[in-house]
Formats: sequence, structure tokens, C-alpha cells
Amino acid sequence: MTVIQSAWRDEDAEAFRGQFAEQGADLADRVYTSRLLGSDPGLVLHGGGNTSVKTQQCDELGRPVDVLCVKGSGWDLGGIAPAGLPAVALKPLLELRECPSLSDEAMVNAVRRCLMDASAPNPSVETLLHAFLPHKFIDHTHANWVLALANQPDAEAVCRRVYGDTMGIVPYIMPGFDLAQKAAEVYEADPSVEGLILINHGIFTFGDTAQIAYERMIDKVALAQRELRKNPAIRVAPPAPSVLGAVVSETQRRVLNHLRSALVTAAHSRGAQILVVRRNQEILDFLERDDLDDLARRGPITPDHVIRTKQKPLILRPPAAPDQVRGYLEKAVADYVAEYVTYFETQQKNKGTDKKRLNPLPIVFLIPGLGLVTAAPTRSAAAVAADLWQQTLVVQRAAEPYGRYQPLNDAHMFDMEYWSLEQAKLGKKKPAPMAGRVVLVTGAAGGIGRACAEIFAAEGANLVLADVDGERLSETRRALAKNHKVGMTTLAGDITDAAYVQRLCDHAVTLFGGLDCVISNAGRAFTGPIAETTDALKASLDINLLSHQYLAAAASKVMQAQGHGGCILFNASKSAFNPGPGFGAYSVAKAALIALAKQYAVELAGDQIRVMAVNADRIRTGLFDEKLVAERAAKRGLEPAAYFRANMLSVEVTAADVARAFLHLYQSAKSTATLFTVDGGNIAASPR
Repeated sequence: MTVIQSAWRDEDAEAFRGQFAEQGADLADRVYTSRLLGSDPGLVLHGGGNTSVKTQQCDELGRPVDVLCVKGSGWDLGGIAPAGLPAVALKPLLELRECPSLSDEAMVNAVRRCLMDASAPNPSVETLLHAFLPHKFIDHTHANWVLALANQPDAEAVCRRVYGDTMGIVPYIMPGFDLAQKAAEVYEADPSVEGLILINHGIFTFGDTAQIAYERMIDKVALAQRELRKNPAIRVAPPAPSVLGAVVSETQRRVLNHLRSALVTAAHSRGAQILVVRRNQEILDFLERDDLDDLARRGPITPDHVIRTKQKPLILRPPAAPDQVRGYLEKAVADYVAEYVTYFETQQKNKGTDKKRLNPLPIVFLIPGLGLVTAAPTRSAAAVAADLWQQTLVVQRAAEPYGRYQPLNDAHMFDMEYWSLEQAKLGKKKPAPMAGRVVLVTGAAGGIGRACAEIFAAEGANLVLADVDGERLSETRRALAKNHKVGMTTLAGDITDAAYVQRLCDHAVTLFGGLDCVISNAGRAFTGPIAETTDALKASLDINLLSHQYLAAAASKVMQAQGHGGCILFNASKSAFNPGPGFGAYSVAKAALIALAKQYAVELAGDQIRVMAVNADRIRTGLFDEKLVAERAAKRGLEPAAYFRANMLSVEVTAADVARAFLHLYQSAKSTATLFTVDGGNIAASPR
């Protein structure tokens, strides 16, 4: 692989200046190079790093004010816009240099007081560092290859040897007022430097133009790459793409299933967890290192990562015997929790602080033979942790043969992990009711299935969507993704194929770690006199009964292995109780489906797996085309227009109404073997 190169293009810069002409060329250039930096995960990830520009804005009276536009909280460089670079009046920021000291809280208050727009996001915690340096454009990243040098026992000497007098070297200090003061002092000792190396932290570069600051960053990172390449044992390359799916074996899925269960049932549980698996040959090779237990547990490559990954991963080597896996994982998780509690109490005592302990459960798991696994209440949070650790493995793989990978010690990591300003990055948003839960929906491209996917996604559930129509299934996923930021995967296939159904459940375990709820919804209508529809009856039994059996059998095994219950919901029909003429093949199968649901409810109750069914009637879905509606209306002596309101309440029941019934049953934690009618009232179809 060639070393990193500048991605600056004059024509692209001009396009940004045109797009953001109203905000001015300075801010347009700042947005452009910020996005260039943010597009490279080897430089920054998930809100890491920051950038700034010193420019002018007018106040309410039209007077020009010197301002610092610096990255705001909650923005990623890769997608930043002018709104993500809040303007802060520069003069009062510079006056803060005269303070002998400044607490973090006082610093945040002082910076926020200087905002030109009071509704703007909080400026970066490193705002003062950007302000105290005089340069117009300043870039800050956590570049992998620089961190491989900056996380050495003799990091200062290494960086001086590599960069000479082109870079100032700043010893590790937590972000805030003290770091800003020290960085300014290092720069002022030699104003010819083009940037600063922050030991154990990252790199700053600066310049009079956005292009100069950006290309200095690229040059310094390339220099680190070339230095590391001098050692033939070091592979200087970004993480390879992760491969999922068929490469995860049945044994490995069992590990994932039991691991998710161990996290859900453990003391201090955060509730349901979503697992993310990353595996490729590079990861698998790294996990076979003889020094894995030592190297991987030394700590994150930059302290900024600790709030999303914790300071150490849990390394797991599950036994081969299937009946020993659950116990091994439960003990490993419990041991990790005990170690974390000891770490917390030791640091509390040493520092004389009184902090509230964070959740002690592990987030990152390294499992030789399986891969890198992360766990969090949402798939997005688990994916963030996985992304960060993929970069961590890259840096560790380079730093160790160069000398020795030596990040910050536990005392420094504790300070960052329990730093109030760092915790603020995680936000205070209450998790969605079904965050961490995994729901499988069949017939998901149709009316009721799609409505179920919509309502469960709105509750925060992660979705496994199945349908025989792959094109419509993909369209359903795209539509859902526009409105819901949940984990979602699709797998098209024939629900009457038991092998496909098994793949569906395997897919849920591989992609999310398990399965909490199944909505067995797929079905098809068949018409004709019962005495003349033997073939139709066989086909109806295949899709309207046996497909549900295949899914319930496969899903219940996953839920039993998890050991923390689950919910299986069937879409039955009022026809099971109130069959109509010429609809026998459908009605017979649906009547049998209700019996199937009751049987599963009886047999799975001991595993805390609840099984219920919804009886709906006359829903406008793909099941009822115009011809079938006319036919069924005629059988009931109705006009087609009146067919959907022919009930006691004279109301039309929609797919969304049925979906709400499924959600209600899932939420009814103390109910099982229940049959829930959603039909506007049909006394002949009433089960009681």
C-alpha cells in the first residue's frame, strides 16, 4: 500500500465555496478539509478529532467580530456542515490565558458564554487549545500511524527523531485549560513548528490556509508511515473489510447466543444487548498472537476511546464441549465485572474522589477463531466500539514490533473515563423501549408485516425482515431506514423451505447475537369449495401452518439457548372460528395454527417463552386483491365497498391496527397462550 496522500482538489474546494457562499470562503474551506479528514477512519472516527478556523462574523449591530469557528459537540468531521462549527468570540477566549487556573466546568461556561449564537452546540472541549494558537486553520486527528509512535515508552524521543524540529512535542495532559496552556507554550518556544504531537493522544497541524493545514497533517502521517515501514515486520495498512455470514459456524453462533445471554442475565446488566461481529483474516491472525492477553489488554490507543470501549477487552476461549459454553461465559463476564470493580475502587481510593461507578460489564470481546465482538444496547453503539477496536488492533500490530506498545496507565484512563466532559459526549437520551431487542418479521414486505416492522422499529427494536419478494423487501428496508436508526437486515426466501427458515434464525444470531421476538406473519389465501381443493389445502397447510412450525421450532431453539425468555407471535385469522363458504383451505390451516400456538405456549412456558396469536379480519393487504374482495363480499351478501366495514363497530381495521396488537402482546409480559382479536367486532369469531 502507498502512503497516505492528499485528497485536496481545487475544483472540489471551489464547489464547497459555491455551496456555502453565504457563510464565506473561510468556513467553506474549513468544512471541505474537515470532511476530507473525517472521510479517513485512520485519522478520526465517530466524533474524534476537531478542526477550527479564525475568521470574522458580524454581531447584532453589524459590527465585525473576530471569531473562532470550532467543531461542535455531536458532529462528526466526515459529515460536518457550517452549523457544526459554532462561532465563538475570540477576544474573551484569549483573555482566559491570564487565568492562573480554570476548572473544567468554569472553562465550559466561559466558552459557552462567548458563543455568537446561544442555540449553537457546545464547542469542543479543546476550544481553548485552538484559540491559544495563533494560526488561522488548525486540524486535530487521532491518526493511527502517529499514535503507533506516540504510544511508545520513549515516545518523546521517538517523535523528535522522526519529526526533527518541524513538530512541537506536548507531554500527555488531559484536554482542557492546562493542555491548552501547555500546547501554546510549546508552540511559542519555537513558532516555526508546523504542528504538535500530543503524546498518547494525537496530532495537531496548522497553517494560514485550509489546504496548508490539511496537507501538513497528511505529510506528518505519511512520515510516520514511512518510519514504521522501515521495520519489515510491520504491516502499514488500514483494517481490511470485515466478512460476516456463512463464515460463522454453528458452534460460533452458539457462543454468540450464550454470550448475549450472559450479558443480559449478569449482575449489573444493562438489559438487552446487541452484538456486532467483525472478522477477517487480519483480525483472526491477530487473535492468535502468543502475546494477545498482554498486548490487547494494555489499553486504548487514545484515551478518547475509553468511554465507548472501556479500558480493557474481555478475551474469551470458550470450551469445545457445548454444555460447558454457557457456564464458561457467565464466569468470564462475572470475573471481568469483579476486575472492573476493583479497578474503580482502587482508583477512587488513590485519587480520593467520590465518583458514581459506571456499568462494569465488558463492551469488547476478543475471541480467537471467531473474531472481534462488541456489545451495546444499540447496534450503532456496538458498531462504534467495533470500529474503534479495529483501529486499535492496527495500531497495536504496528507499535509493538516497532518498540513496545505503551498507552496511558489505568490512572490516566480512569481520569478520562470518569471525566464529566467526556461523559457528556454520550448524551443523556433515554434509550428506546425496545433498544437491544431483536425482532424477526416474516411477510415483511406486505401490509401487516411492513406495519409490524414500522411499529417495532419505532420502539427501537432491531429487525430481521423476511419475504419471498426480494425487490419489495429491499424497498421496505429502504423506507424504514429513512425514519428509524435501528439495526436492520433482510433475507429473501421461501418461508415454506425449512432450510431457509433456519438461515433466517442463524442470520439473527450472526448479525445481532440472538432473537427476542418472532412475528410469524407470512400467509396466503386459497379459495374454492373444500371438497374440490385438496391440492389447495396441501399448499395452504404448507404456508399457513407448516411454515409457522418451521419458524417456531427454529426460533424457540435460539431463545432456549439464550436462557432469558422470548416471544413468538402468530398471525392467525378470524376464519379459524368463523369460516366462510369457499374459503376452507385457508380456514382449516388457520384453525390448526391456533392449536399450534397453544401447543407451543404449553411447552415453552417453562423457558419463559410466551406464545400468542392475533386474529384479524378483512385487512387491506396483498392477501386481498380486488377479485378476492369482490368474491368474499358476494359470499357474505355484501357490496365490495362495504366489505371492510362489515363488523359490529362498522369500522375498517388497518394493518397498523393489527401491528399495534402484536406490539401489545409483546409488551404483555405476564400473558401467554392468548388469542387477540382485531376485527371491529365479530361475535361469531369471538374465541370466548
